Amino acid sequence: MQCQFCKNNTATIHLTEITDGQRSETHLCELCAQKQGLTVKTQIPLNELLSTLLSVQAQPEPASADDEERACPHCGITLREFRKKSIFGCPDDYDVFEKYIQPIIQYSHEGGSTHCGKVPSKAPGETKKHSELSALRRELQVAVREENYEAAAKLRDKINQLLDTKK
Repeated sequence: MQCQFCKNNTATIHLTEITDGQRSETHLCELCAQKQGLTVKTQIPLNELLSTLLSVQAQPEPASADDEERACPHCGITLREFRKKSIFGCPDDYDVFEKYIQPIIQYSHEGGSTHCGKVPSKAPGETKKHSELSALRRELQVAVREENYEAAAKLRDKINQLLDTKK
């Protein structure tokens, strides 16, 4: 979609205003939005997010001096460098430093460690139920794998309750 003002750039800012029950939409590029006096807040950069999570999230166990200096065999980054910069050097770092980043990922995903996407708010009820069932089944698998049978029983009951309301 093109900017409604300059008609040259791609519109990346979409404003919706509702006045007296009437809805109007405006689509602008960043330059035109700035010219209109609109401030644009971009998404938080990943390194800032990780820095924040690292400072908030307590590690399950402190890293030993050896672990802090352990380097990725592919890019050479150490855990100490990652903690300082909050940026990995390569994709293999997720495996090399898994022990230390897994709690951060789980913390940021409210206990989950797998990205499962989002369901649009306007999705039909059945789609939302299906998505919720899938998420509960994944949680159930994790609970059973970790031998957390009390949590597994609660998840099983939630799944059965959802399935009963589906009928």
